[in-house]
Amino acid sequence: MKLNNNQLLKLKRKKGELNLSIKELSEEVGISRWTIAKILKNKDANIHPSTADKIKNWLIDQLEI
Repeated sequence: MKLNNNQLLKLKRKKGELNLSIKELSEEVGISRWTIAKILKNKDANIHPSTADKIKNWLIDQLEI
């Protein structure tokens, strides 16, 4: 499974807006920093569906703030 371009862009923007490091972002989302780094570097990175769900849920939670 892959994140679509819109989801990836939102993840990168939110990381920048909150001024989060890769480590801090991984802790907030609940996935490993290696996985976050892989996703941010390679838009075509294959990830587990549960990882994609965690990212999507985190992005949705950020909308409520």
